[in-house]
Amino acid sequence: MIPGNIFSMILKPSKVSARDVLGYYAQPGVLQHYTEATERVGLWKSEKIIFKRVFPDKNVKLLELGCGTGRISFGLHKAGYHRLTASDFSKKMVQGAKVLSQKLKLEVEFQRQDATDLGYDSSSFDGVIFGFNGMMQIPGLPNRRKAIAESFRVLAPGGYFIFTAHDRTLPKWKKFWATERKKWNQGEQDPGLQEFGDRFEETAKGKLFLHVPDVSELRSHLQAAGFVVERDVLRSKLAEEDSLTQKYSDECRFWVCRKPA
Repeated sequence: MIPGNIFSMILKPSKVSARDVLGYYAQPGVLQHYTEATERVGLWKSEKIIFKRVFPDKNVKLLELGCGTGRISFGLHKAGYHRLTASDFSKKMVQGAKVLSQKLKLEVEFQRQDATDLGYDSSSFDGVIFGFNGMMQIPGLPNRRKAIAESFRVLAPGGYFIFTAHDRTLPKWKKFWATERKKWNQGEQDPGLQEFGDRFEETAKGKLFLHVPDVSELRSHLQAAGFVVERDVLRSKLAEEDSLTQKYSDECRFWVCRKPA
């Protein structure tokens, strides 16, 4: 007879982990998709507006987290921001970015880094950027809060943390999240999910994890880490993106946060 506790362990479904996320980004089709977006799209109109406003001095020292194959970093370099370090947790993505760096002849430093445990000294950067929903692809609230805390730590006083996230308070998703809330209240949610707001679904390129936060919840986590939230605004309110940008991305909310001086 199998002891009850062991039997429970066997039946207990595993939660979505960093390994699942890395597995998705190690797939050739995903790498190709990100490479195409880097080469064809570049910086969004909305990103150009935000970066220009927040970082008017192009001599600032910037760190990009979750850089993928370098779409944002290459765009920043072309715009004149040359004191730039780009990093990603996925070794495959970093390798792809380095290949593109040589192809495009743009000298951007790419490193493999864990956003929840960065290998940089405190107060090392004037700005930290976490591109298109990158932070929300970190499973588990404690881990996302670590990423926020690490971004705060490596920022110099007065520095800015800019990132984007989806928004589950949008009216178009109200019915969907009401249904999800009912599932969680009844204990009928996907057993692999860690918390309400998590999504782990099949796509054409594999199973993708994403946490979709509530605005007030995210604001409280940022403030708890010490950040002053100066602005949060939907991408569509900043600019009307072209069809190519919309092909590779969708609506999201920009967050502009400052580390107090």
